[in-house]
Amino acid sequence: MKTDDLIGALAADAGTVSEPIDRTMWFATAGGTILAAIFFFVAIGLRPDFATAIETPRFLFKYVFTLTLLVSAMGLVLHLARPEAVPGAWVKALVAAPVLLALAATAELFALPSSEWLPHLVGTNALVCLVLIPTLSVAPLIALILALRQGAPTHPVLAGATAGLVAAAIGATLYASHCQDDSPLFVATWYVIAVAIMALLGAVLGSRFLRW
Repeated sequence: MKTDDLIGALAADAGTVSEPIDRTMWFATAGGTILAAIFFFVAIGLRPDFATAIETPRFLFKYVFTLTLLVSAMGLVLHLARPEAVPGAWVKALVAAPVLLALAATAELFALPSSEWLPHLVGTNALVCLVLIPTLSVAPLIALILALRQGAPTHPVLAGATAGLVAAAIGATLYASHCQDDSPLFVATWYVIAVAIMALLGAVLGSRFLRW
């Protein structure tokens, strides 16, 4: 087959698999989320004062951060599942979550006396955060890596890392309902470390399992 014919065939295949791979990715995300949610409600559960906490801005901001990360990362990983993907706008969209978090952390620094900065940053459950967010992210990450193998990502490391971000955003959203540390300083430290762990794990899995 000539090179031009091969390129044409790949382009045609990309057009025909676009809708099925989208569906596969959404099913994988939903399935991984359901498994993580079942584990969360069976083994972890909501914080005791959830009904009261949900009325406070700091508690709600945790969801603003995690869901913004989830939307932007999901948009990128759907794009990267296709062979014609050129990372661009969706990569830039990933900036939204860290920018929001940086603004919230800065506002927290202004709102608190300096003597309170470190206690709010360290919190009371840092180690639990670093364990539970990755734990809750495992099922979504595995599901997404398996789904990506049904596509044709030409950026396997980036696709894997982005799958890790999606999984971590799901895990962090669930964990936020249990976590009693609501300060943006805590989120900007321990949530971000946990998310980075999953992104790194996703990149490693992508380099291993998503190469053509």
